[in-house]
Amino acid sequence: METADTLTEDFDPERYLRWLADRSVELLGAQGAGVMYTGGDEPVRLVACSRGQAAVRDLLEVQCCGGPCVDSFGTGEPVAPVRIDAEGAGARWPEFAEQADKYGIAGTYAVPISRRGHVLGVLNVFVPARHHVVASERELRIAQALAGAAAVGLSNHRTHSEYRTLSRQLQTALDSRIRIEQAKGILAERWNVDMDEAFEALRRYARRERQVIDVVATQVIKGSIAGEKLRGNRSEPS
Repeated sequence: METADTLTEDFDPERYLRWLADRSVELLGAQGAGVMYTGGDEPVRLVACSRGQAAVRDLLEVQCCGGPCVDSFGTGEPVAPVRIDAEGAGARWPEFAEQADKYGIAGTYAVPISRRGHVLGVLNVFVPARHHVVASERELRIAQALAGAAAVGLSNHRTHSEYRTLSRQLQTALDSRIRIEQAKGILAERWNVDMDEAFEALRRYARRERQVIDVVATQVIKGSIAGEKLRGNRSEPS
């Protein structure tokens, strides 16, 4: 499967999902395909294939009132091929079925984009009226394979992103600690006191001025805070 490198800094999930939708249309002979995707804490994204993009987006948006994507999201299971008629989709999702009929869609099915039981999104395929059947077992398996491969890429990207975020947070904490230790050393030497007393002076000043102690430490390193201000009413030894 031709997939983008999901571990690069410039990886774009939306572009990746559009590629998935386009590839689905190509391999499944579909009229269109789209993806409903949730990126963790981000709002749900609706990504349509390049061909007939406006129509597919409409079909994804109308599913706020119910549709194959919502059902598959909720159960974590595929939604088997269903015809767009009164007995099929019309009975289950009337607003979706009405919109699909306007675009000449004969049937639809959806497969979850899931990894280890966690649903990341849903691939929704729209079948044109020229097809004699909504979808064969082979086509459904292809859609599931495409969704499964996409899930691996998206899951790896999410894990990699979380690792990078944690790494940055740890580095920030380490840099902050180094600055505080450096400021403590400067004050301890200047005032001829131990490191604990120097740290208490930093902490008291930060609380009094409602500043982050790391900011105060940086100001000490730069020499932009007078010693008298840091020690309060205590005078600084010459």
